[in-house]
Amino acid sequence: MHIEQFTVRQRPYLRLVESRRMLSGNGKPISGKRLVLGLGPLSRHDDGKPGYLDRLRQSFREGRPLIDALKPYVGDAPREEWNIRFRAGDDSCDGETKRLAACVLDPVFSALGLDQLLASVKHASKIRYDLQGLVRLLVYGRILEPASKWATMEQNKSYHEPPVSSPNPDNVYDALTVVDENAGKIFRRMNTCIKRGIGRNPSLVFYDVTNFYFEIAEADEDVLDEAGNVAVKGLRKFGVSKENRKQPIVQIGLFMDDNGIPVSFEMFPGNTLDHHTLRPAMERTVDGFGLGRFVLVADRGMYSAPNMCHVTDAGNGYIVSKSLRKSTAATRRWAVSPDGYEVVSDKFRRKSRIVQRDVTLVKKDKDGKETRERRRLKEKEVVYWSEAFYRREMHEHKSFLDFVERLRANPAGFRASAAQSKNLKKFLKDEYLNRKTNEVVDGRKLVAMIDDGKLNAFTELMGYYMIATSELDAPDQEVIDMYHGLTQIEDQFREMKGTLEARPVFVNTPEHIHAHLLVCFVALTMMRLIQRKIAIAEPKSDAGGDLKWTYGMSGERLSAALRDWQVLRHPGDLYQMVNSSGEDIRRILSALGVDVGKRIYTKGGIAALKSSVKVF
Repeated sequence: MHIEQFTVRQRPYLRLVESRRMLSGNGKPISGKRLVLGLGPLSRHDDGKPGYLDRLRQSFREGRPLIDALKPYVGDAPREEWNIRFRAGDDSCDGETKRLAACVLDPVFSALGLDQLLASVKHASKIRYDLQGLVRLLVYGRILEPASKWATMEQNKSYHEPPVSSPNPDNVYDALTVVDENAGKIFRRMNTCIKRGIGRNPSLVFYDVTNFYFEIAEADEDVLDEAGNVAVKGLRKFGVSKENRKQPIVQIGLFMDDNGIPVSFEMFPGNTLDHHTLRPAMERTVDGFGLGRFVLVADRGMYSAPNMCHVTDAGNGYIVSKSLRKSTAATRRWAVSPDGYEVVSDKFRRKSRIVQRDVTLVKKDKDGKETRERRRLKEKEVVYWSEAFYRREMHEHKSFLDFVERLRANPAGFRASAAQSKNLKKFLKDEYLNRKTNEVVDGRKLVAMIDDGKLNAFTELMGYYMIATSELDAPDQEVIDMYHGLTQIEDQFREMKGTLEARPVFVNTPEHIHAHLLVCFVALTMMRLIQRKIAIAEPKSDAGGDLKWTYGMSGERLSAALRDWQVLRHPGDLYQMVNSSGEDIRRILSALGVDVGKRIYTKGGIAALKSSVKVF
């Protein structure tokens, strides 16, 4: 007996039928079938998860049908049986588990179009080694067990089907060079496949910058031309480390779409200021992706006239935060004035205004000659006060404010160290700003030096936040909500630095550093696509909240579940799965439309399992 699907008036129905032999009208034996049980329309039973019909048929074959009405018939359904014979001394007696993660990762890699692209690159470049296998191994290694390039090559034999056909550790760096050379093609192919597969939502594009440090003593030197000008900037430079390290760093600018899926990234020398990364990053990547009009969302480090003009000149918009503390006195007065605020609650209020700014853009031609252009920016400024933000700022500055109060309460018995005096510098009266601070200062003198006006202005702005946008007609709360989505890109950086261990420890040249980060970018994108499937399949899972801003399962748990999902080979090319019943791997496979069941697999069965994975 088997479950059959048929159609009535373009509506799918299910029924249980039995195959049987019968005689035709002229007495010849023919194959036929008998209706055993009508199950009604498919929509009555479908649980909404991918591959329901395949899972229903498999569950019936294994004696655990998903439909209760089928339970009386499972005793009559033939079940597969396997007889496995071991012989003393055979290698099969000493079994070794192998990773099955590629059954999930291969279809995702393929869905991004990378297998075909790398095959094309290999053919065009007449590469002799297994380029696609090496890149797959590097990407999968980042997800499952991050390690050095040579250690990752050793992981090849730990897979049920090794990604690299003829592994040679020397080829791994050749592959990195090819990856770097074809970075643009990789970005564009991935973007095209994602747009085709899930309809990438480019209405909002988020951008932020992070950096990775290197455990080296000296920064990379610049390459100078014959005239002594910088021809090529060194990559690993001393700069402001996000992790407060005192070593050379490399800057990374990352773009992300409104689905939480990475779009592209660009790499910069470590001493590049954050706001100097945006235009080059857009020009080299997203400007050529054909995303259509989008609104760029970025933090205040990106707000500058050249950046905003570049965004709007390309036909796009922006939502970027601005520093109130660095704004004009008139803007600060407007922000703290109660006039015009819409009071949403006693914990939140907001207001906005339309402003125009005249700016001067300085451009250089190829010969270094400067030209100046006057431009006018028209934008909306949205300012809001939040109790939660106020409490956070008060907590951040509590120790400093307590220090000032103790100083006021007992100046005669208080002595401030040089470090404490330095922290007070921005609150000192102008006539004291140039005094030396490399010695202990008498507290009575220090109190006289404090400018109460500056201190009050500092505390007065606590809890206020300002956002600038080109979207003049967008409602204030919508602007605020879209900006707050920027916090999700921080999670991308956490996954890269945490689960994927993306810090480029074992590569040195700019080309290989860039290729390594691109491998991590591909790994991150693959993880996000799997996590997105989990979030869609389980809208009430541990993700919670708005679906497009959730990932269904943390990257760490996803990595651990795939890493532990393994298979043990038995004689006769039969395979037994290991750790396939854990909650996390079950959720991953179910979201991708895969039902492993309690059974023994053949090699063809594992191949069929891989082909059943539904990425988009």
